[in-house]
Amino acid sequence: MKGSYFIIPLSVVIHLMIINLSLYFLTPETYTKTLALSVNISWLVIGIGLNFYSIDRKEKFTHKFHKFLRHFFVFVLSYFSVLAFLKIEFNPQKQILVLLSLLFFLLFYRWLFFETRKYYRQGGGNSLKVIILGNDKNLIRLENIFNDPDYGYRYLGYFHGKKEKHTMGKHLGDFEDCFRFITEQEVDEIYCSVSQFTKSELLRIRAFSDNHLAKLKLIPDNKGVYSSSMEFEIFENLPILNLRKSPLDKNYAKYGKRIFDIVFSSLVIVVILSWLIPLLFILNFFESKGPVIFKQLRHGKDKKIFWCYKFRSMGVNPEANSKMCTRNDLRVTKIGKFIRKTSIDELPQFINVFLGDMSVVGPRPHMELHTMKYENNIDKYLVRHFAKPGITGLAQVRGYRGEIIRKSDIINRTRMDIFYLEKWTALLDLKIIYQTIHNCIYGEGKAY
Repeated sequence: MKGSYFIIPLSVVIHLMIINLSLYFLTPETYTKTLALSVNISWLVIGIGLNFYSIDRKEKFTHKFHKFLRHFFVFVLSYFSVLAFLKIEFNPQKQILVLLSLLFFLLFYRWLFFETRKYYRQGGGNSLKVIILGNDKNLIRLENIFNDPDYGYRYLGYFHGKKEKHTMGKHLGDFEDCFRFITEQEVDEIYCSVSQFTKSELLRIRAFSDNHLAKLKLIPDNKGVYSSSMEFEIFENLPILNLRKSPLDKNYAKYGKRIFDIVFSSLVIVVILSWLIPLLFILNFFESKGPVIFKQLRHGKDKKIFWCYKFRSMGVNPEANSKMCTRNDLRVTKIGKFIRKTSIDELPQFINVFLGDMSVVGPRPHMELHTMKYENNIDKYLVRHFAKPGITGLAQVRGYRGEIIRKSDIINRTRMDIFYLEKWTALLDLKIIYQTIHNCIYGEGKAY
């Protein structure tokens, strides 16, 4: 990044200042010279080990946020380890409050850094001169990116055989004109559309850019198949585009989500299901015969079949595995109406979560018959099976739960599920859980 050599050293110094000043003023009774030395070394070693300090021109406050949280979490573990190793007595509650305060201070600095950088770039600092060679469907999208002042690009225009009316940038001429322009304007980066040029022209511009200190970046021909969830991979020297890469495939997501699922489901099983199962067994016994827990084969991750558990809310009937519950369904028992209205019938699925068949949050699993129906007539329906199914999900809190009345219901549900897979964050999971609890307490129109 041009003109940014001081950013990493400055960030390291400020981070260490925040950490040391916070511990010095908030916990003077435990802040010794030995502790201070250990804490500083820990922060630096963890940062290097996790590659926390890196420069990316396109990074914003919310980008790579997981790297910051991961670094801080490991640092907290090392901090308590140092306290234990040095045999320093401390108040656990106070230390937790201090570390939460420290987290806030570090987050505030991170926000302040990106805001300051944005205004600095808007004034012309830390900028790169860029041009585009060629004109295809990516031209307007690139122009929008380059015209975002937060990124610090100075977009000079594009070279193409003729000027296009739909573009925002300045038409600078044809391909032959670019060489003199790059030299005169001291262009920093060249973005070249591969589909617009021959191999010899690409080799020519590559050689020219190497000899004039300009970075060449190639834009592959996308054929209209790119997606927001794709990821660039290298197999030895062969570039590969993975068009269906989800944040849920990352190790921190897989392990973090699984740990959360185990802890959360264990609490529900011990605190709620331990007494609710026998209670509902007694209540159901007097109204309708049958087991207290109803199980049904459903499709999970990678379309694997598993037994999904629910509290039985209907009388035993032959349509249980083929027909969804409808409004004023006569099969629903009196107790069943209440537990369906409050979503209590879904609680046994925390057993599925504990066993690993489901997650707390994810696309809702459908019965086998419905999966076979929708996979043939709903576009991208099976994409939802790239993740573990959930007890609740984005589609459910956005109003697309329960009975499928119109085709648009399942289309919108699938659209929400795919959005969840492509845009997953831990914060999104927490928002969905909060909204689910809110809907259970205050009721929801499609909960019947």
